[in-house]
Amino acid sequence: MATRTLTSSGLVGDYIALTKPRIVVLLAFTALSGMFLASRGAPDLALTLVVLTAGSLAAGGANALNHVLDRDIDGRMGRTLDRPMVRGAVGIGHAMWFGILLNVIAFALLVLFANSLSAVLTLSATLFYVFVYTKMLKRTTSQNIVIGGAAGAIPPVVAWAAVTGEIGIPAVILFAIVFLWTPPHFWALALLLKDDYADAGVPMLPVVAGVQATKAAIFRYSWLLIASTLALFLTRDVGYVYLGGAVILGLGFAYYAYKLLRLPDVQGAKATYLYSLAYLGLLFVVMIVDSVVHNL
Repeated sequence: MATRTLTSSGLVGDYIALTKPRIVVLLAFTALSGMFLASRGAPDLALTLVVLTAGSLAAGGANALNHVLDRDIDGRMGRTLDRPMVRGAVGIGHAMWFGILLNVIAFALLVLFANSLSAVLTLSATLFYVFVYTKMLKRTTSQNIVIGGAAGAIPPVVAWAAVTGEIGIPAVILFAIVFLWTPPHFWALALLLKDDYADAGVPMLPVVAGVQATKAAIFRYSWLLIASTLALFLTRDVGYVYLGGAVILGLGFAYYAYKLLRLPDVQGAKATYLYSLAYLGLLFVVMIVDSVVHNL
């Protein structure tokens, strides 16, 4: 009986691992910030729960399908050897249907309790991530994460659409912020894992263009990212609390990117990667705070 319980518990953990929960949490947080911005303050609680639940299910389902399609690559990379699909802990068919089911539930929730636009946007993000990024781009071009990052930039747009029923200019800028954040964030990680990617035959930028070219690209994108965050202030949907936070956080990003550019080899890549994670979370925290203060 004890062995069976442990096995069941382990299987549940494997299914949870398929969803890449840490990524899901970050995406859900960007959606929450989008809801605050669209609502000009605290959003409706019921609608918030629907959007966050549906968004998390859809993202988790997309990640599960990604696990299925990338199982051969994951088996050749040190950091992914323990993933459920590589270990054979979850069957291919089971994982596929799990990912599909999560997206079906997410779509239904949004159609029934939000609106069709938010549902279609969410499903589109999953389809783009699975078929365009995972199936087409990841294995064929060093610009894979640049284009593929569009899928991860959809959650705040979904949130805006759920609240307003449309896609406004602020939603487009929110998309741009996450879209432009994704390459420097991921390239910093790719610098640390360039040998893994080379062994797996994945043409990430450090593998194809080299370390120095990747560091230069991170630096350039840091300034594009800063520009996109400042563009949101021009809409007047955010106030000076957001502006101050965006400037301070943006300069911090540029500092880490510049330091990475000047240091030899991949020194500074881990610090840049960790800062990029903190950066996005803090930027959207500032956006939430500003939404409340700005609309008092």
